[in-house]
Amino acid sequence: MVKLAANLNFLFTEVDFLDRFALAKRHGFEAVEYPFPYDNPEDELASRLHEHGLTQALINLPAGDWAAGDRGMACDPARVDEFREGVGAAIRYARALDCPRANCLAGFAPAGVSEATAQRTLVENLRYAGRAFQDAGLQLLVEPINTRDMPGFFVNTSAQTLALREDVGDGLVGLQYDAYHMQIMEGDLARTVQENLSAIGHIQIADNPGRHEPGTGEVNYDFFLGHLDTIGYDGWVGCEYAPATTTEAGLGWIRPYLSGGGAS
Repeated sequence: MVKLAANLNFLFTEVDFLDRFALAKRHGFEAVEYPFPYDNPEDELASRLHEHGLTQALINLPAGDWAAGDRGMACDPARVDEFREGVGAAIRYARALDCPRANCLAGFAPAGVSEATAQRTLVENLRYAGRAFQDAGLQLLVEPINTRDMPGFFVNTSAQTLALREDVGDGLVGLQYDAYHMQIMEGDLARTVQENLSAIGHIQIADNPGRHEPGTGEVNYDFFLGHLDTIGYDGWVGCEYAPATTTEAGLGWIRPYLSGGGAS
C-alpha cells in the first residue's frame, strides 16, 4: 500500500510546529516532511521523531529568505557560496534526522542574468551538491514548480527536470514529482510517473484547483495512488495540501491508506 507522509508545513497548522508531530502520529501517519527544519535544533527535531516513532521523509535545502520572496538560489551566479553553505547545512540536518533525501529549489533567474548563465550555474551547483549528497549516502532531488503559483520559477516541467538531470550526470540528482504542480503544467500524471519511475525519488500530492485535499478537485487520486502501487513505487508520498477547512475535518479521504485507519 502507498506510504503517506504528513507535510507539517501544510497540515496540523492549527497548533505550533513542534506539536504537529504528535498529531500526525495520532492520525495514523508513519512519516512527516517539511521543507525547512533550520529554525529548530537538530536534536529537538530528532527527539520529536523518536518520541512519536516517525520517519523524516524529506527536507529542502535552504532556499534563502522566503519572507522576502526567495524560492531557492541554485540558478543565481551571485549566490554560489551561499548555496554551498546551504548544502552543508542540509546534509547535517538530514543526517541528524535520518532523512535519506533533500529537495533543491532552483529559484528565479536574477534580472540581468541570461538564461544560459542561469542554466549553467544551476547545473554546476547541482553537480556540486549531488556529489556531496552522494558522498554522504543521501539523495538530492529537484522539483519543478508551476508557473501560475510561482511566475518566473526556473524549473517548471518534468521534461525540463529530466533533461537537467542528464546535464548534471552520474545519477547525482533525482526528480521530485509534485502531482499538483505537474497537473497544472502538463497533466498526464500516471504515464509520466510510470515512464520515469527510476528517476523519481519522492512524490507529493494535492488536488487542483485550490491545492486542497485529494477528492476536492479534478485529479482522480484513488486511481493515481493505486497506480503508484501497481507500478511498484515504494517511496513516500507527501501530503502537501492546504486543507479546505481544518486538517482533521479533511482527513476522511486518507484513512484507508493509514495504519489502523487513522484516529477516530
